[in-house]
Amino acid sequence: MIHGWPDTYRLWDPQVAALAERYRCVRFTLPGFEPALPGRAYALDEVVDTIRHVVEQACPGQKVILMLHDWGCFYGYQFATRHPELVERVVGVDIGDAGSRRHRMELGARGKLYVIAYQFWLALAWRIGGRLGDAMARWMARTLRCPTDPAMISSKMGYPYAVRWLGAAGGVHGLRSFDPHCPMLFLYGERKPIMFHSRAWLERLAARPANRVAAFRTGHWIMVQDPDGFNAAIRDWLVQTD
Repeated sequence: MIHGWPDTYRLWDPQVAALAERYRCVRFTLPGFEPALPGRAYALDEVVDTIRHVVEQACPGQKVILMLHDWGCFYGYQFATRHPELVERVVGVDIGDAGSRRHRMELGARGKLYVIAYQFWLALAWRIGGRLGDAMARWMARTLRCPTDPAMISSKMGYPYAVRWLGAAGGVHGLRSFDPHCPMLFLYGERKPIMFHSRAWLERLAARPANRVAAFRTGHWIMVQDPDGFNAAIRDWLVQTD
């Protein structure tokens, strides 16, 4: 289970409670996201290697089911692409082919400005750091209706945006197009200013056997805003594809 901004492993508490009877649940906080620990910018390769290390240590010799949200999707999809031999199934939450050519075309000018505005703000919050940077990050979290406890949010969590927009930790290089090699469940919220996937990507994904796509009347944090529906959809699909 891999979270995104501005969360920690605690995001998945309700899912662990719902799934632990049947599945072993492994979760961790992304490097640099734990508020109480020192932070820095981590390169893409460093985060992917962290995921690989967790998988190999927790499940030696076995494939895993990835459950991913937000930046967890970004890093998890890259991990699945680079290490398909370690991934059995993927549950992607609210992030699809974000940033692809088709997705950018569907966003249009207004959608692109929206993305640039909030992401560059968080990149600047990371760069500024300290109390001001933290205040900037928490303000944006409130603006985006993020359900995370503000006390757990810090500007340090914004380094993925700084890597993308400011070239921190060497910038984003070596990205691979994510075309899932295994069964995938994709869940997304409909009540948000923009979508983080293209229609073409969604249709191509849904057309494949064993895949499933489900929309929820929620925002970006489906697992918090509709935990019962979210957990039921995941349980049903996992059982069907076991």
